[in-house]
Amino acid sequence: MTTPTPTPGIHHVTCIAGDPQRNMDFWVETLGLRLVKRSINQDDPSTYHFFFADAEGTPGTSMTFFPWGDLPQGKVGSGQVSRTAFRVPEGSLDYWEARFDQYGVDYDARVERFGDEARSVSENASGDEPRAETVLPFRDPDGLPVELVEVEIPDDDPTVPWTEFVPDEYAIRGFHSVTLWVADPEPTKDLLRTMGLEEIGTEQAQGDTPGDERTRFAASGSVGRYVDVLPTIQGGRQGHGTVHHVAFQTPTDEDQESMRAAVQSEGLRPTAQIDRHWFRSVYFREFGGVLFELATSDPGYASDEPLDDLGGRLVLPGSFESRREEIEAELPDVTIPRAEPVEADD
Repeated sequence: MTTPTPTPGIHHVTCIAGDPQRNMDFWVETLGLRLVKRSINQDDPSTYHFFFADAEGTPGTSMTFFPWGDLPQGKVGSGQVSRTAFRVPEGSLDYWEARFDQYGVDYDARVERFGDEARSVSENASGDEPRAETVLPFRDPDGLPVELVEVEIPDDDPTVPWTEFVPDEYAIRGFHSVTLWVADPEPTKDLLRTMGLEEIGTEQAQGDTPGDERTRFAASGSVGRYVDVLPTIQGGRQGHGTVHHVAFQTPTDEDQESMRAAVQSEGLRPTAQIDRHWFRSVYFREFGGVLFELATSDPGYASDEPLDDLGGRLVLPGSFESRREEIEAELPDVTIPRAEPVEADD
């Protein structure tokens, strides 16, 4: 079997939304992420593709959306990413609960994970083990299940918080993890090992997760490094409020090709490389049905716009630019939320 370069972790997560303005208002103003790219679905140019991330669009920070207004409400079930979790600094959940109350966000009581009763897998090569963490579950306006997880942010953290709406000390700092719901977890776990993630611990599932045991895998990077796997046969359907796919970092073309060969040797059917303008991608469905993507780090979101003006215009990649008038006529108008300037005291 081909041994690939291990993935550092999650690159981005792409989801399905309904109304594009409502989606943008929530992810920019309420959650404080930066709109780093306003574009189109390259497979369906009649639909926007929004990218929300940290201040520089760092790999491991971008939550992206297809606002397909004509789709029905989705239902999370087997073969899907059931939860997407973001990192926030330790001690910030009081701020977030108060903010959610202010903005009318639907959230649940905090959950403690990987505490005293969690089982560590001590034989993993890195010696890593799950740490006790406090989780704040909530839902976006389309019902998408999301979580905030308090973590200690190291001094050399690669993320650059966007602080137009949320102060630095509370701001989201990229992905923490995704949770996969699959009917038979063992083939999915084996695939994650092939991709270079290590199993580091298990615990009994809590909250509204349907499985008996949560198994955590860790990648080698510092952002978006965790993948949790839970068993369920609960049926789902794709639509508003569900994840379309999760992308993992394969920073270079060589990394991506080695990973592609490795998953192909496992019996999966990855696509050829597809140029997505800001990264190059390979797609495949893992054994449990979740759509995975492999994404390169370059050229990045600042390759076609100045860093100071990311998201400032509708970017139409490649040959779509020649169809700008036609495409813009089909897209609804949207307004990017802007914070009111703070007036200086006299």
